[in-house]
Amino acid sequence: MTFKFVLYCVITISVIWTMDTININQIFKKNVNPLQAKLFYFFLVLSMSYLVTNCIYDLFQSIHLL
Repeated sequence: MTFKFVLYCVITISVIWTMDTININQIFKKNVNPLQAKLFYFFLVLSMSYLVTNCIYDLFQSIHLL
């Protein structure tokens, strides 16, 4: 379980770093509430981190590295 926690931390930092390359302001409508945009960004980062971490973890389990 420790490996998965470390993987979550590393992947979350990586997702935040890669999401920083997107100009997210162009995606939203004009005059949108900034709190809504930040919350959307937060949930997007969380969901991406969850999906990537589980994909990598399952891959390691399937090839019996864990």
